[in-house]
Amino acid sequence: MAADLSSLTQQLLDAARSAGADAADALAVDGASISIDVLKGRLEQAERAESIDLGLRVLIGHRQSCVSASDIKAATVAEMAERAVAMAREAPEDPTIGLADPSQLAVDWNVETLDLSDPSDEPAPAELQDHAARAEAAALAVAGISKIDSTSAAFGRRRLHLAATNGFSGGYARTDHAISCVAITGSGTTMERDYFGETRIYGADLPSPEDVGRIAGERTAARSGARKPPTGAFPVLYDERISSSLIGHLLQAVNGAAIVRGASWLRGALGEQVLPDGLSLSEDPHRPRVAGSRPFDGEGLPTRKRQIVERGALTGWTLDLSTARKLGMESTGNAVRSTSAPPQPSNTNVALTQGDRSRDELLREMGRGLLVTSLIGSSINPNTGDYSRGASGFWIENGEIAYPVNECTIAGNLREMLRMVVPANDARPWMSRVVPSLLVEGLTLAGE
Repeated sequence: MAADLSSLTQQLLDAARSAGADAADALAVDGASISIDVLKGRLEQAERAESIDLGLRVLIGHRQSCVSASDIKAATVAEMAERAVAMAREAPEDPTIGLADPSQLAVDWNVETLDLSDPSDEPAPAELQDHAARAEAAALAVAGISKIDSTSAAFGRRRLHLAATNGFSGGYARTDHAISCVAITGSGTTMERDYFGETRIYGADLPSPEDVGRIAGERTAARSGARKPPTGAFPVLYDERISSSLIGHLLQAVNGAAIVRGASWLRGALGEQVLPDGLSLSEDPHRPRVAGSRPFDGEGLPTRKRQIVERGALTGWTLDLSTARKLGMESTGNAVRSTSAPPQPSNTNVALTQGDRSRDELLREMGRGLLVTSLIGSSINPNTGDYSRGASGFWIENGEIAYPVNECTIAGNLREMLRMVVPANDARPWMSRVVPSLLVEGLTLAGE
C-alpha cells in the first residue's frame, strides 16, 4: 500500500516542533523504477528499485539544518527531528534564511493541467526487454555498425509531498518512460560511438524502438573515419542536441547563488545585452507533459512564466527566497530542494527564440567550419566567461559535411559568443530546454 506522504510530512513537522524548532519544512518522496538492459539480443541486466525518502529542515532563529532518512518508523521521525534541532543550534547564523510568508504561498493550483503522470499501467519487464531488443536490432541493421555498446528501456514513477509550518502543503506525481541505444563503428583506435535516446512523461509519446535504434546506428556510422579538423578561427554550429549547453552556461551565470557569491561573468549585467536583439529566453514551468513542469517550487511558492532575457536584454536573476533576500529582491519561484539539502535556485523549462532557417541552411551560410554534435569536459571561468570544451562532429566545406572529426577543442568567451548566436528553427518542442541549433562565428579551434 502506498504511503500517505501528506501524513508523513505532518509527522515530521510535529516532531520538529516538539523537539524545539521555531519553524520547519518537510519533504517526502517515494517512487519505483525499472530498467532493462539488452546486449546481443539477450537480457544483460534487470533492475527494479523502490524507495521512500524523508527530508526535514528545521529553523531556530536564523540558524538551520537539514537531515534525511529512508525509514518511516515513528522512532526514526523523532530521531530526525532531535538531530536536526541539535545541529541547527550549532549552525552559523544567516539572516536571510526562513520560510515564506503565508501570503507568498501557492494556492489553488491544478496539477492535472500539467499532465505529469501517465495513468497507464507500469510496463512489464518483458515489454521493456522487447523494446530494448528491437532498438538494438535496428541499430545493428545499419551498415557500418560493428557492435552495440548498450541498449536500455526504463520506466519510473515518483510522488512527492512538501509541507511547512507556515501552512503550505502540496504534492504531485510524475512518470517517465525512456529508451536509448549506444552504437559503435570501427574497432581499436578507429572506434567511434554515438547514441540516440528519449525520455517522455507518457510512454505513448516515445519514438518507436526501431526509430531509436536506427537513428543511433546512422549517427554512429556517419562518424566512421573521424579525424582532427584544422586549427584556426572558424564558425561553429552547435547541433540542436547539444546547443542547450550554451544556454545552460547563461542560466548558470544568472543563477542567484552565483550572483550572491560574486562568481558570475554576468554580475552587474542586469538590463544589458546578453543575446542578439531579436532573441528572448523565456521560462514556463506550466507546459503540459514536460519534465521540468511543476505547480509550485521547493519553498511552496507559485511557479510562473517569466522572461529571463527579453529581446536580447537580461531582465533578472533566478532566485529562491534566501538569494532574493540577500540581493534585496523578490523570489522568482525557482527554489528546488532534495530531501538532504536546503532550497536553492534553479530553472525549469526554458525556450530560446527560434530562427527562420533550417540547420542545413545555416551550414550553407557558414561555408567552412565545424558542426558540433558532441561535447566532452569543460573549462569555464565563472568570473570571466572564458570557455574551452572538447568536441567532436563534422567538418563543413562549401556548406556541406565533408568528413567526421574528433579530438578537437573549441575556445572563446561566453559573453561574446552569446551576443552573436544565430538560431536555426529545429528545436524539439517537447524538451525541457527548447533550444535550436546555434551558429557562432569566429571561435578558436585546436585540431591538427
